[in-house]
Amino acid sequence: MSVRTLPLVFINLGGEMLYILDQRLRAFNTSEDNSEKGVWSENDRKRVMNDIVGTLFSKSFMDELLKPQQLYSHRTMKTVLTRLAHTSIMRLNPASMDRLYELMIMAFKHQVFLCPRPKDLLLISYNHIDTIKEFVKDTPVVVNQVNETHRKIIEVYSSLSEGEFQLLRQTLLIFCQDMNIRVSLFLKIKIQNPNGRFAMTTAGPVPHGIDVPGLIRTFDSKGREVRRREFPNGGSYTSPIREGSFELHGDRVIRLGVNMYTADHPEETHTTKTPSVKPNDTPNLLAKEELNLLARLMGSVKAVNMPGAEPGFRINLFNTDQEEDEAGASAGAGESLFGVINIQAMQDEQVATELALIAGQFAEKEEESENQSANKGDELLAMMDDL
Repeated sequence: MSVRTLPLVFINLGGEMLYILDQRLRAFNTSEDNSEKGVWSENDRKRVMNDIVGTLFSKSFMDELLKPQQLYSHRTMKTVLTRLAHTSIMRLNPASMDRLYELMIMAFKHQVFLCPRPKDLLLISYNHIDTIKEFVKDTPVVVNQVNETHRKIIEVYSSLSEGEFQLLRQTLLIFCQDMNIRVSLFLKIKIQNPNGRFAMTTAGPVPHGIDVPGLIRTFDSKGREVRRREFPNGGSYTSPIREGSFELHGDRVIRLGVNMYTADHPEETHTTKTPSVKPNDTPNLLAKEELNLLARLMGSVKAVNMPGAEPGFRINLFNTDQEEDEAGASAGAGESLFGVINIQAMQDEQVATELALIAGQFAEKEEESENQSANKGDELLAMMDDL
């Protein structure tokens, strides 16, 4: 597992979150003043963008992220990103936050798949950073924070070898492999199958600096080519056009890390669950305690209701409030649908004792790993509260 993955994950997921929030805020936009209750104005949208970007790209927060460390679990990552989204006057209920996180993960997963070579992962981050700067271009202080982070990313990752980038890519693929959420936009342009898995083509340009597959060359001890043999590559590959990559899908060009959402297509933020059950949904007492600790450290978002405090706004990732309530109710009901069936069979007492000892060792290692992840998450959340 690469210890340089966390900064890229936060920047790219944070960028996707800002894309989606910007699209939804523009869809509900009204007049310049906030004359209609519950509807966002243009000034509200800009303020939300400035608050979230300012917190995400703050110097202390980025310095902590850039330290070599293991990647967080999905539970911890969603908790920190939820706290990040709530640093502004905007509020998301759990059902909308779940949908937002699913959209972020699936968009990032697809972009990782589109990278023809591991080093192109940096192109995703650079494109996210460039688009984020456009969101806050009217606030020079926040733009300077983004530029400073851009400089640090180049400084840290430009010295990594090809092998380290490959390890980084494998870490990202492991992080995303169990997320197979169906997204309406991806289904519409036929880059995602009905089961939630992406349809990868076996055609197009190969990575920059790489030869088209299909040829095996044999060399002697002096480096001279002595034999050449061709083999079917199973696709229709061409030489690279230029450094970088993109894929054509119908009338769209999906580039690495570029905002694919528009205010004219609010349905493109629609997701549906696949029938498969993700391993992360398995009840875990240690994970529950970890989330309870993080929640206590984050503090209560009810502070907006204090006397004299500015009222917050609520944003809905669903088309209607009724749909949002139904999604939250179904999520809560889904947890109770799965019962626990205990099956006990006759077995040798000595074997059972040995298995219990082995299971105890695994439990100790798992608890130690989760405690380390929780401690790192606690530090970032405490830092957000200070900011």
